[in-house]
Amino acid sequence: MPTQYALIGAAGYIAPRHLKAIKDTGGNLAVAYDINDSVGIMDSHFPDAAFFTEFERFESYVDDLRRKGQGPSYVGICSPNYLHKAHMGFALRSGADAICEKPLVLDVNDIDDLAALEKDTGHRINSILQLRLHPAIIALRDRIAAGPKDKVYDVDLGYFTSRGAWYHASWKGFDQKSGGIATNIGVHFYDMLSFVFGPIRENIVHHRGLDAAAGYLEFAQARVRWVLSINRNHLPAHTPAGQTTHRSITVEGDEIEFSGGFTDLHTASYQNVLEGNGYGLDVVRPSIEIVSHIRTAPIELRKGEQHPDISKVLG
Repeated sequence: MPTQYALIGAAGYIAPRHLKAIKDTGGNLAVAYDINDSVGIMDSHFPDAAFFTEFERFESYVDDLRRKGQGPSYVGICSPNYLHKAHMGFALRSGADAICEKPLVLDVNDIDDLAALEKDTGHRINSILQLRLHPAIIALRDRIAAGPKDKVYDVDLGYFTSRGAWYHASWKGFDQKSGGIATNIGVHFYDMLSFVFGPIRENIVHHRGLDAAAGYLEFAQARVRWVLSINRNHLPAHTPAGQTTHRSITVEGDEIEFSGGFTDLHTASYQNVLEGNGYGLDVVRPSIEIVSHIRTAPIELRKGEQHPDISKVLG
C-alpha cells in the first residue's frame, strides 16, 4: 500500500510541487484542504482525493481515517506562514509526521513549543529547505569545506522579484502573517548561507520596509551584504530589459548560478523525509533566529557593509 498523505493549502502557489513530490515518490494523497476551491491541479495527480474547504470537516475526515487504521503517515503543509505552527500541531496530534514549507514558523520560541509536541506525540516535523539539495549549492559548500578553515569569504546576495499590488493585499503583505519580506522571501537564502558558511556571528539591519529589506551578516566563513525587494522599481540598472526578477549571489566576485535545477527539489526533499533524513527543528532554528532578529532589530545604516545595489531601495 502506498504511503498515505494529507495536504493543507492545496490551492496555494507551492502546492503543485508537493502534489508532484507525493506522486513521484509513490505516495497517495488521501485528502486535502484549502479555504479556496481553485484546486483543479489535483485532478492531474490525485483525482480521487477527498477535498474540503472547511477545516472542521477536513479534521473529522482525517480522524475517521485514523480510527480505521488508514490515517495519513504525513501531512504536507503549504498554508500561510502564520498558520504553520497550528497545522503542524494538528498533524502530530493526528498521528502523522509533518512536511512543512518554509518559513517553518515566524518566531524562534515556536520551535521550542514544537519540540515539546514532538516529544509528547512521538512524531516528527520536517522542513522543506530545497536549496540545501541544489547541486550548485552543494558544490559551493564542498568547495568552502575543502578550502582554508580560517578564510572568510566576501559574499553579495541580491534578490529582486517583482510583485504587484495583490501581494500587499494578501496575507503576504502583513508582517504578523508573513513575517515580512526577509522572512517570506529571504529565509531560505539565510538557511543556505548558514549551510555553506557556518554559524551566524553578526546580524545588522540597514533597511526594513514593506517592499524591501537590506543588511549585513557575518557567518563563521563569510561576510554577507544582502538586499531583497519585491518592488520592480528597485531592479538594478543592469537587469536585462523585460526581465522582472534579478537574483545574484557572488562569492569573492564569482557569481553562483542556480536559477535552474529547482524542478525536482521538492521530490528530493520528500524522498529524504521518507528515508529518515528530513530537515528537523534543530536544522531550521538558525535561519528562524536570523529572520526573527531582522524583524525587530534597530536600523543601523552606518554599521557593517552595504550591498552595492542598496541605493534604489533606500531611495
